[in-house]
Amino acid sequence: MAGRAQPVLAGVVTALVGFASSFTVVLAGLRAAGASDAQAASGLLALCVACGLTAVWLGWRHRIPMSVAWSTPGAALLVATGSPPGGWPVAVGAFLVSGLLIVAAGLFPPLGRAVAAIPKPVAGAMLAGVLLPLCTAPVRALVEVPTVAGPVVVGWLLLHRFARRWAVPGALLVAIVAIALTSPSTGLGGAALIPSVTLTAPAWNASALVGLALPLFLVTMAAQNVPGMAVLVGYGYRPPFGAALRATGLASLLAAPAGGHAVNLAAITAALAAGPDAHPDPERRWVASVTAGVGLALLGLGAGVATALVAVAPPILIEAVAGLALLGALATALAAAVTDPATREAAVVTFVVTASGVTLIGVGGAFWGLVAGCLMLLLFRRRPSAAPASPERSLPDQRHAGVPADRTPQHR
Repeated sequence: MAGRAQPVLAGVVTALVGFASSFTVVLAGLRAAGASDAQAASGLLALCVACGLTAVWLGWRHRIPMSVAWSTPGAALLVATGSPPGGWPVAVGAFLVSGLLIVAAGLFPPLGRAVAAIPKPVAGAMLAGVLLPLCTAPVRALVEVPTVAGPVVVGWLLLHRFARRWAVPGALLVAIVAIALTSPSTGLGGAALIPSVTLTAPAWNASALVGLALPLFLVTMAAQNVPGMAVLVGYGYRPPFGAALRATGLASLLAAPAGGHAVNLAAITAALAAGPDAHPDPERRWVASVTAGVGLALLGLGAGVATALVAVAPPILIEAVAGLALLGALATALAAAVTDPATREAAVVTFVVTASGVTLIGVGGAFWGLVAGCLMLLLFRRRPSAAPASPERSLPDQRHAGVPADRTPQHR
């Protein structure tokens, strides 16, 4: 009986950790893109349901623990980019285009390989530049609202030391207590605690397509889908990359009119369902991802409460919790950006341009950072030399390490 319950419990933990660790990032991103509180709650609900149903389908269909989540780096990108020209309808249009590109990557493998071919240091630097503004929020919160931010940061530090998995959910719980103690008792009285689907007719313009839709697609692919596949490969599975992209891209398309920005394979919580803690038998771990999908869909019913709490809280406090959730992702991105000395300067240029938050001809910094980094690589690319390669240069190219090969053994 314990063996049957183990993957179910692992799935419940995966859903709880996945939701609590980053829903504040999602709400901050949707609101930054121009959504009202009702539209943000609708977007969170749509993402929970879309992610949950997709996880159930992929796990049941392929018998592989393919966890599905929203794009946390994509939500951070929305914070960094802000509201596009034309407001929330244009943001929804960008979500649709991004989802369409993910479907196209699943239908046409060369497109997926082209995304994977973006130099790893440049991709990591772009992601780090996107994450940096949110990751500095805990520091700013300690200065602006020390009485509520201090306990949140201390709680995160203690849990990060002794129970790392629960560090961000624990910090969120401390933040909720702080909000309850400092907010007016009538703060939630007028809020819609039961979420409802709010549809938005999409609109499009060229600057949003280049400055939001394309970076959202690239960040989701490079920081979520490719690493998510790599986690599964690391545990000995051979997941169907094309089918996963088609399913998550379609889910993104369906969630977009309701405010959902992007659905993708989980990268941060993927190991909770795919690792041995989910079940000793790899063939039974898919139950954990299916359970996580059901749990995440049910947690979507709390989107109204979550949005109401965010609405009455100091904005910097919510950004601080979101920043704590993204510190690990920032560390990973920075490490990928500066590991190779030959591409370090191009990565730094990418990082600086992206983090600057500049907008040129209506296009945000993430796109220009990617362009600047790639131009730097082309401009300073060293020509092949006839001299024997140094041991460092003779290392194999690892840019495609995140894309699983067909030779990988598969648990069935």
